[in-house]
Amino acid sequence: MVIDLFARNVVGWSMKPTLSRELALDALMMAVWRRKPDSEVIVHSDQGSQYGSDDWQRFYRANNLAPSMSRRGNCWDNAVAESFFSSLKKERIRKRIYKTRDLARADLRLH
Repeated sequence: MVIDLFARNVVGWSMKPTLSRELALDALMMAVWRRKPDSEVIVHSDQGSQYGSDDWQRFYRANNLAPSMSRRGNCWDNAVAESFFSSLKKERIRKRIYKTRDLARADLRLH
């Protein structure tokens, strides 16, 4: 999930069965495709291994993105994302039972 901190809205997201570099890259690609930034953009992430992958770094360079990582074990550095996921879980996910991933994806698109 990629949040535009200025506008405070989601500009990229992806759903996969596991946390992987493809999941993160898909969300970032969607954000770049939707926003089409014309100047350098700072992309902040936590310390997940997917954000240090070679694919991730190549994508940064190719799209004029500047990486920024939170400090290890410090949720406050990534407070906007932490708050977003907390609200999403409370307001949407925990109140429903999804029979398939596709139904969950469709429901979350509406949220």
